[in-house]
Amino acid sequence: MEANKVPQDQSSTYANNAKALYATSESGEYGVVASSGWEAEELVTKQALNEFERQAIAAYKLVESGEKSPLYYHMYARRMDLMVLAQSVGWFQWRVKRHMKPTVFAKLPIKKLNAYSEALGISVEQLSTLPELNVEENDHE
Repeated sequence: MEANKVPQDQSSTYANNAKALYATSESGEYGVVASSGWEAEELVTKQALNEFERQAIAAYKLVESGEKSPLYYHMYARRMDLMVLAQSVGWFQWRVKRHMKPTVFAKLPIKKLNAYSEALGISVEQLSTLPELNVEENDHE
């Protein structure tokens, strides 16, 4: 892409920041050019964020009903999926999935809880509980 054609659509998803892109100058040399985003990227980013929110709300309801452990909700609330969380803690996906069962989660040793806590960026206390949310107001289904 040529430097003078780098999109500058003031994307709200950039939060008044810029993104560095490589572009060619008039002389054909590559260099870094700041972009304030473009409309298509903003649309896709907003769709992805809405999907993460939908998944978190669905997960919240499953935890609230006792079908899943709080780990399940916190994984989606932190915009992760099973594969990403498993890679973050360094365990197989089947093991992490097993920990999403309330009876199994309740018996996890502190060492495993600490690993999840660190990967999710929340305290063990937060990990073990559901936050107070009014999912009816936030429901996008």
